[in-house]
Amino acid sequence: MCTTCGCSDGSRATMTDLQTGQRDLLDIERHHHDHHHDHDHHHDHGHGTVFLPHTHVGGRVVQIERDVLTKNNLIAERNRGWFAGRNILALNLVSAPGAGKTTLLERTIRELDGELTIGVIEGDQATLNDAERISATGARVVQINTGTGCHLEADMTARALTNLDPPPGSVLMIENVGNLVCPALFDLGERMKVVVASVTDGEDKPLKYPHMYRAAGLVLLNKIDLLPHLNFDLGQFTDYLHQVNPSVRLFQVSAASGQGLEGWYDWIRQEAKGSRLLVTSS
Repeated sequence: MCTTCGCSDGSRATMTDLQTGQRDLLDIERHHHDHHHDHDHHHDHGHGTVFLPHTHVGGRVVQIERDVLTKNNLIAERNRGWFAGRNILALNLVSAPGAGKTTLLERTIRELDGELTIGVIEGDQATLNDAERISATGARVVQINTGTGCHLEADMTARALTNLDPPPGSVLMIENVGNLVCPALFDLGERMKVVVASVTDGEDKPLKYPHMYRAAGLVLLNKIDLLPHLNFDLGQFTDYLHQVNPSVRLFQVSAASGQGLEGWYDWIRQEAKGSRLLVTSS
């Protein structure tokens, strides 16, 4: 088992380009290095993970996690430099399953068409369902299927970028695997993590998943059109959110009805504009 997040050793990630239909097995250095033995040893596995002498599982877990995240962060920094060099605004959209990320992306792409070029990396354990929905909007999209993996990693993102090849000055939306735990740990090189929350999930989610909400630069509270039909305390959600992350911005939106989306669109416009100014002034 992966000691960082519990993904299975048998996970096989694949990448599908929706424009060409090409499907590739991603030969990515995964982080499943638990050998299921407990004797003391010190050896280099030849792929960046060095196990220090240990006599208990706990020490090994800490070392593996440190190595995994260090390697991921190095690749993430390369991705970040690539985005900066091409003046691309990259956003990492994270949420629990069913919060409405894909519906939000569909509407965002269509309503900003002609104003911003938006490309998408779709992350799911299986199926092309969401990527096909995004492709129907006319946007370029690459699907990463993580198998039993529960999150995208920087290396997967780098491989997807090779196929997607987003043009300079564009916006890249990375729709992560539906999960409020592990994606908080893995930097993909994005400008910001955007949490898509849902009023159907209950107002206590910031307290239940503090690492994710703490890592976010923006929270979109989706499905507010359902508020009249739910026992959801908006004030309590806001209080919990700011207890965990006092500086995070919050937009109340409905991807279904369109409520509040203009604020989200203005935010994207400003972030994209700021990215261009940052690059041209350097």
